[in-house]
Amino acid sequence: MSSFQLLVLIIGIVLVDYFFDLLLDFLNMKSAKGKLPKEVEDIYPPEEYAKSQRYLKARSKFSFLTTAFSTSLTVLILVFGFFGDLHIWLSDHFQNPIAHSMVFFSILFIVSDIINIPFELYSTFVIEEKFGFNKTSLKTFWVDKLKGYLLAIILGGGLGYVLLWLIFEWQEQFWIFALIVITAFSLFMSIFYTSLILPLFNKLTPLADGELKNKINAYADRVKFPLDNIFVIDGSKRSSKANAFFSGMGKKKKIVLYDTLIEKQSQEELVAVLAHEVGHFKKKHVIVSMAISIVQMAITLYILSLFIFNESLSLALGADDMSVHLNLVAFALLYTPISKLTGVFMNMISRKNEYEADAYASTTYDPVPLQSALKKLSVDSLSNLTPHPAYVFVNYSHPTLLQRIKQMDKFKKEK
Repeated sequence: MSSFQLLVLIIGIVLVDYFFDLLLDFLNMKSAKGKLPKEVEDIYPPEEYAKSQRYLKARSKFSFLTTAFSTSLTVLILVFGFFGDLHIWLSDHFQNPIAHSMVFFSILFIVSDIINIPFELYSTFVIEEKFGFNKTSLKTFWVDKLKGYLLAIILGGGLGYVLLWLIFEWQEQFWIFALIVITAFSLFMSIFYTSLILPLFNKLTPLADGELKNKINAYADRVKFPLDNIFVIDGSKRSSKANAFFSGMGKKKKIVLYDTLIEKQSQEELVAVLAHEVGHFKKKHVIVSMAISIVQMAITLYILSLFIFNESLSLALGADDMSVHLNLVAFALLYTPISKLTGVFMNMISRKNEYEADAYASTTYDPVPLQSALKKLSVDSLSNLTPHPAYVFVNYSHPTLLQRIKQMDKFKKEK
């Protein structure tokens, strides 16, 4: 295939992916029902439901704008060969191939982030502010940016340098060693993220002694779940939305509850939410998902090794010689359809895991407070209660609220 044909193929993939996502977003926005579903009539005031419809439309229209802009910019860059121009310009200043690639990706990162800043500001301080979610100050926004840049330099730069060194040192065999490095890095982040990274942005404090902690410990003892690390995160620093998550492995595992969650949920609902998170641990969802991700990464890296030194890819992006960093960009774009399929596959597994965690919480604790907790979370976050099935299939990592309520109703009948 000639370099021109490859360029046409890459642009075609970018456009097909854009119009596919655009169709899904359009279907999802149109699927919103004006009538409040009866399953949530007990907790969802009609005015709040109407507000959730407005929120969905606002977010959808904003998504239409941002994706149209980013896709148009990507196509223009490809058509006019700006990736190749940047490569050629840097070639005059950097002779070391690793330094050349590092600077290339650094420029792309900086320019991309600068372009995205106005959209981030509008999303946070206009849309989220309008609907009562935003708690982020401008100071926090910019401090987060600076911390993000620092982490990108230390972690992203360090990992990127190692991977580039492996490519140039081991040529087509690099993928084996790259898989080992990425797996080790992923395990490290999974274990230490809440201990090392999260505290840079949020304050984590142990859950205070009291009735809630006693109820949580009583449940944990009953299901034989060793639980020493229950933390509260100051999520209200940035948003009024609530959440909870399980992180880490072994002695480093933690349950993290948002302060907004504790503020809005009853103790029974909080224990039910924790029971759901324990279900993920008991069902080994984290380990299985990581194993699947490693297999996917191995396949991706192997396929990449077949193309990483293909000169035609570099020429397609406007270069006059073979370039590893241009080939990485071209490969990422060409790989989009496969990435989309693997993403759908992982979402299917994730939705199955959520059902299993709900079932575990329902059988070991009680489905009623878990249903109530999920309803409150949906109301507080103005979630779309009636997303289009196709949109759910492609994009949702969790089943919809109504699907989860219906599934848990089966356990209510058994009790």
